[in-house]
Amino acid sequence: MDNENIEDANLEDRTNVIYDSEFQVGQITSTDLYHPEPIQILTRVREELENRQHICVTSLSCVAVHQLYLLELISQHRTRQINDDKLERELRRTQLMTQLLESEKCRYVIRMGPEAFRQLCQKLRGTGRVKDSTRSTVEEQVAKFLHIIGHNVKTRTMSFFFHRSEKTISRHFHNVLHAILSLEGDFFRQPSGEEVPYEILNNSRFYPFFKEYPLRIPEGKFYLGDAEFMLKPGILTPYRGVRYHLKEYSVREPQNPKELFNHWHSSLRNVIERCFGVLKKRFPIIAGDTEPYYSFETMKDIFLACCILHNFLMGVDVDQSIIDEVDRELLQERNIDRSQPNQQRDEEYRHAALLRDNIAAEMWNVYQTL
Repeated sequence: MDNENIEDANLEDRTNVIYDSEFQVGQITSTDLYHPEPIQILTRVREELENRQHICVTSLSCVAVHQLYLLELISQHRTRQINDDKLERELRRTQLMTQLLESEKCRYVIRMGPEAFRQLCQKLRGTGRVKDSTRSTVEEQVAKFLHIIGHNVKTRTMSFFFHRSEKTISRHFHNVLHAILSLEGDFFRQPSGEEVPYEILNNSRFYPFFKEYPLRIPEGKFYLGDAEFMLKPGILTPYRGVRYHLKEYSVREPQNPKELFNHWHSSLRNVIERCFGVLKKRFPIIAGDTEPYYSFETMKDIFLACCILHNFLMGVDVDQSIIDEVDRELLQERNIDRSQPNQQRDEEYRHAALLRDNIAAEMWNVYQTL
């Protein structure tokens, strides 16, 4: 009995071992022989690609957001820097104008004192042709214009000092120029030829001998010209070979009609030369020492504007230092060329010479009665 039980147990154990072995072999065989379907492979590949694509999109999005953030920071910094530069330039312009109007060099920089400058700005503002703006005041625009004509400098020079573009400087220059020209009726009047200037009418040396002396030359009128001009109707020149300049008569009085004519001719023309001398000293842009920076048409307007400004300043801000300087230069003027010019003695010359002789004789008669 016991032997049978033992054999049954051993048989059972062997059977279990065989079963386990077959199970394991079956597992191995089923694994090794498994072949997935193609659609399953494609599905897995697609899922893998989608995962990688999602990762790439997420990475690129992060990079783009980071770059945008950096650009925003740079833009803010640049904007702040530009604003700081604008504020700094504006501050410099304000300081420059303040120093200009409070400095003793104001007359040198813009050719007039602070009070005359304020009056001029008020007049120009009233024309409506030059206006204050958020970026530039009338005072700044006028100061730039005055410095250009007072020192004959280019717009690029003013661009450096005022921190403005050359285009802006040029626009302001022409705005102020046109505003000054609009004041012509107030400070500059062409004589009609019918009125005798007060300075001639009330001076016995000049009236009635030079009463026909206008700026223009209507029929029967004349200019007073120096010896460089030809004697002709409309232009009366001094006698050549005869004393002329005022300093030549400081020791000895005129001795004959020709000397007297030259003396009084010089006295009257000296006023004109003095006026133009002061004008050119004050505004070197019209002195003609260098080639003009502007066109001929613009230079004509500039010359007229300088005359208007000169007349304005002679009423509110006379610069005696310039007048004294011009007077010294006139005293040092060379003597007249006493050589006889090779002028054709035509009918015009004979007519003008006769007119000059008649005026000289009339002067001499009056002079002898004084």
